[in-house]
Amino acid sequence: MLKKYLIVFLVSMVPLIELRGAIPIAAGMGLPFVQYYIIAIIGNMIPVPFIYFFARKILVWGADKPVIGNFFTWCLEKGGKKLQETAGKGLFVALLLFVGIPLPGTGAWTGTLAASILDMDFKSSVLAVMLGVILAGIIMALASMGLFGALGALF
Repeated sequence: MLKKYLIVFLVSMVPLIELRGAIPIAAGMGLPFVQYYIIAIIGNMIPVPFIYFFARKILVWGADKPVIGNFFTWCLEKGGKKLQETAGKGLFVALLLFVGIPLPGTGAWTGTLAASILDMDFKSSVLAVMLGVILAGIIMALASMGLFGALGALF
Protein backbone atom coordinates (compact mmCIF):
# COMPACT_ATOMS: atom_id res chain seq x y z
CA MET A 1 0.00 0.00 0.00
CA LEU A 2 2.84 2.39 0.82
CA LYS A 3 4.30 1.74 -2.64
CA LYS A 4 1.07 2.97 -4.27
CA TYR A 5 1.11 6.19 -2.24
CA LEU A 6 4.77 6.71 -3.12
CA ILE A 7 3.92 6.36 -6.82
CA VAL A 8 1.17 8.99 -6.46
CA PHE A 9 3.53 11.29 -4.57
CA LEU A 10 6.36 10.99 -7.10
CA VAL A 11 4.13 11.27 -10.19
CA SER A 12 2.59 14.45 -8.78
CA MET A 13 6.07 16.00 -8.68
CA VAL A 14 6.87 15.31 -12.36
CA PRO A 15 6.65 18.38 -14.64
CA LEU A 16 3.71 18.44 -17.09
CA ILE A 17 2.16 15.32 -15.51
CA GLU A 18 1.87 16.60 -11.94
CA LEU A 19 -1.33 16.15 -10.00
CA ARG A 20 -3.31 15.87 -13.25
CA GLY A 21 -1.73 12.48 -13.86
CA ALA A 22 -1.29 11.36 -10.26
CA ILE A 23 -4.96 11.57 -9.32
CA PRO A 24 -6.27 9.36 -12.15
CA ILE A 25 -3.48 6.88 -11.36
CA ALA A 26 -4.47 6.83 -7.68
CA ALA A 27 -8.15 6.45 -8.53
CA GLY A 28 -7.29 3.62 -10.91
CA MET A 29 -5.34 1.88 -8.14
CA GLY A 30 -8.41 2.09 -5.90
CA LEU A 31 -6.83 4.24 -3.20
CA PRO A 32 -9.10 6.19 -0.81
CA PHE A 33 -9.89 9.69 -2.08
CA VAL A 34 -8.86 11.81 0.92
CA GLN A 35 -5.46 10.13 1.30
CA TYR A 36 -4.45 10.25 -2.35
CA TYR A 37 -5.80 13.79 -2.78
CA ILE A 38 -3.67 15.12 0.10
CA ILE A 39 -0.57 13.18 -1.02
CA ALA A 40 -0.93 14.41 -4.61
CA ILE A 41 -1.28 18.04 -3.49
CA ILE A 42 1.76 17.82 -1.21
CA GLY A 43 3.79 16.16 -3.95
CA ASN A 44 2.73 18.78 -6.49
CA MET A 45 3.58 21.68 -4.15
CA ILE A 46 7.06 20.52 -3.03
CA PRO A 47 8.87 21.78 -6.18
CA VAL A 48 7.12 25.19 -6.09
CA PRO A 49 9.55 27.09 -3.81
CA PHE A 50 12.56 25.71 -5.68
CA ILE A 51 11.10 26.75 -9.03
CA TYR A 52 10.18 30.19 -7.70
CA PHE A 53 13.61 30.95 -6.25
CA PHE A 54 15.80 29.40 -8.96
CA ALA A 55 13.93 29.64 -12.29
CA ARG A 56 14.54 33.34 -12.83
CA LYS A 57 18.19 32.98 -11.79
CA ILE A 58 18.67 30.18 -14.33
CA LEU A 59 17.02 32.28 -17.06
CA VAL A 60 19.25 35.26 -16.25
CA TRP A 61 22.33 33.01 -16.17
CA GLY A 62 21.48 31.45 -19.54
CA ALA A 63 20.48 34.65 -21.31
CA ASP A 64 24.00 35.19 -22.69
CA LYS A 65 24.76 31.56 -23.56
CA PRO A 66 25.17 30.63 -27.25
CA VAL A 67 22.51 27.95 -27.73
CA ILE A 68 19.88 28.85 -25.16
CA GLY A 69 20.45 32.60 -24.88
CA ASN A 70 17.81 33.77 -27.35
CA PHE A 71 15.07 31.66 -25.79
CA PHE A 72 16.00 32.59 -22.22
CA THR A 73 16.13 36.28 -23.14
CA TRP A 74 12.73 36.00 -24.82
CA CYS A 75 11.30 34.37 -21.68
CA LEU A 76 12.62 37.17 -19.50
CA GLU A 77 11.72 40.12 -21.72
CA LYS A 78 8.84 39.30 -24.03
CA GLY A 79 7.29 36.51 -22.00
CA GLY A 80 7.17 38.56 -18.82
CA LYS A 81 5.72 41.64 -20.52
CA LYS A 82 3.11 39.62 -22.39
CA LEU A 83 2.03 37.79 -19.23
CA GLN A 84 1.83 41.06 -17.29
CA GLU A 85 -0.26 42.73 -20.01
CA THR A 86 -2.60 39.75 -20.29
CA ALA A 87 -3.21 39.39 -16.56
CA GLY A 88 -3.13 43.07 -15.62
CA LYS A 89 -4.24 43.80 -12.07
CA GLY A 90 -5.88 40.41 -11.66
CA LEU A 91 -2.55 38.60 -11.65
CA PHE A 92 -3.35 36.55 -8.53
CA VAL A 93 -6.67 35.32 -9.91
CA ALA A 94 -5.17 34.76 -13.35
CA LEU A 95 -2.40 32.62 -11.85
CA LEU A 96 -4.89 30.68 -9.71
CA LEU A 97 -7.08 29.91 -12.73
CA PHE A 98 -4.10 29.15 -14.96
CA VAL A 99 -2.92 26.49 -12.53
CA GLY A 100 -6.43 25.39 -11.52
CA ILE A 101 -7.80 24.55 -14.94
CA PRO A 102 -6.32 21.13 -15.68
CA LEU A 103 -5.05 21.53 -19.22
CA PRO A 104 -1.70 20.28 -20.50
CA GLY A 105 1.09 22.70 -19.59
CA THR A 106 -0.90 24.73 -17.05
CA GLY A 107 0.23 23.21 -13.78
CA ALA A 108 2.15 24.31 -10.72
CA TRP A 109 5.51 24.15 -12.50
CA THR A 110 4.47 26.48 -15.32
CA GLY A 111 2.46 28.75 -13.04
CA THR A 112 5.36 29.15 -10.61
CA LEU A 113 7.74 29.81 -13.50
CA ALA A 114 5.39 32.55 -14.74
CA ALA A 115 5.16 34.05 -11.24
CA SER A 116 8.93 34.04 -10.98
CA ILE A 117 9.37 35.74 -14.36
CA LEU A 118 6.77 38.35 -13.39
CA ASP A 119 8.49 39.04 -10.05
CA MET A 120 5.33 38.30 -8.07
CA ASP A 121 6.01 38.16 -4.37
CA PHE A 122 6.64 34.71 -2.95
CA LYS A 123 3.66 34.56 -0.59
CA SER A 124 1.10 35.57 -3.24
CA SER A 125 2.65 33.24 -5.80
CA VAL A 126 2.61 30.20 -3.55
CA LEU A 127 -0.92 30.93 -2.35
CA ALA A 128 -2.27 31.35 -5.90
CA VAL A 129 -0.49 28.20 -7.07
CA MET A 130 -1.67 26.20 -4.06
CA LEU A 131 -5.29 27.26 -4.53
CA GLY A 132 -4.96 26.41 -8.22
CA VAL A 133 -3.54 22.98 -7.40
CA ILE A 134 -6.42 22.36 -4.99
CA LEU A 135 -8.93 23.37 -7.69
CA ALA A 136 -7.23 21.20 -10.32
CA GLY A 137 -7.18 18.31 -7.85
CA ILE A 138 -10.93 18.59 -7.26
CA ILE A 139 -11.63 18.74 -10.99
CA MET A 140 -9.37 15.76 -11.72
CA ALA A 141 -10.76 13.73 -8.82
CA LEU A 142 -14.33 14.29 -9.97
CA ALA A 143 -13.39 13.39 -13.54
CA SER A 144 -11.49 10.29 -12.40
CA MET A 145 -14.29 9.12 -10.14
CA GLY A 146 -16.77 9.56 -12.95
CA LEU A 147 -14.58 7.75 -15.47
CA PHE A 148 -13.71 4.82 -13.25
CA GLY A 149 -17.26 4.68 -11.88
CA ALA A 150 -18.62 4.47 -15.42
CA LEU A 151 -16.07 1.82 -16.39
CA GLY A 152 -16.95 -0.16 -13.26
CA ALA A 153 -20.62 -0.07 -14.20
CA LEU A 154 -19.83 -1.42 -17.68
CA PHE A 155 -17.70 -4.34 -16.57
